[in-house]
Amino acid sequence: MSFDNAYESLLGHEDAHWAFGTGFAEALVGVNREFPSTVDRADIAAYCLMLGDDALIMAQRLAEWCSRAPELEEDIALSNIALDLLGQARLLLTRAGEVLERDEDSLAFLRDEREFRNVHLVEIDCGPGPGGDFGTTIARLLVFSSWRLALFSRLRGSADPVLAAIAEKGLKELAYHRDHAAQWAVRLGDGTDESHRRMQAGLERVWPFVDELFLAHPVEAKLSGVAVPSAELRSEVEGVLEAVFSASGLTRPADVPTARVAGMAGRDGVHTEAMGFLLAEMQHLHRSLPGATW
Repeated sequence: MSFDNAYESLLGHEDAHWAFGTGFAEALVGVNREFPSTVDRADIAAYCLMLGDDALIMAQRLAEWCSRAPELEEDIALSNIALDLLGQARLLLTRAGEVLERDEDSLAFLRDEREFRNVHLVEIDCGPGPGGDFGTTIARLLVFSSWRLALFSRLRGSADPVLAAIAEKGLKELAYHRDHAAQWAVRLGDGTDESHRRMQAGLERVWPFVDELFLAHPVEAKLSGVAVPSAELRSEVEGVLEAVFSASGLTRPADVPTARVAGMAGRDGVHTEAMGFLLAEMQHLHRSLPGATW
């Protein structure tokens, strides 16, 4: 089944699908698309871009492992996780596009690097190419899914009905993502000396980018009742990660956040060197064949 827009998958279509293949029941039939009157629509659009870009870029990074993971089952698992996140990205970018008057494809493929609002954690290159490692990818997925699950758990109560609906439907997916990453972290951390070393090295690689997940952003402050303040998530996320570290024998890395540029980071459109290369690959086909259909 195909849909004319991203929201049709949320509304009462028999046999509708979420994230390109995983079915869901009737929980979102009749979801209200009105914007809350108490906040600025432009601020909601900015917030949706942040969360949508996080999911889109993380999906792109996970898709790089297709046919390159350590085992066939993991090829499929990481690809499915990427598709779940892509489904979330479509809906969030569509919500932003209602204000910006751009569709989801335009926002994904025709924005330049400085227009993206994702955190640095999702864009850094963790492999499978030179310098990357499966342990680093698992470390990133563990941190990201733990954070996003805590966020979506609270976002279910958002005054924006679409954000609340997206969060409600994403919870089961994110719970699986976190469980999958945690199982691999324990398997690698409590395995051989080599697997432990590489899993610990993966944590060391991604840990400097964790702090950005909990930094307050001005848009959140303007969206009382709609957005979730990032700082509120830290204790829950750190509790989950500490439990995984305890079960796996891994050590929490030292808290040394990456430097910011004039106080700005990914949410402000200031990205790492890896972002430009990622976008060049992700956007190449769409920009090479503008307006093409197939």
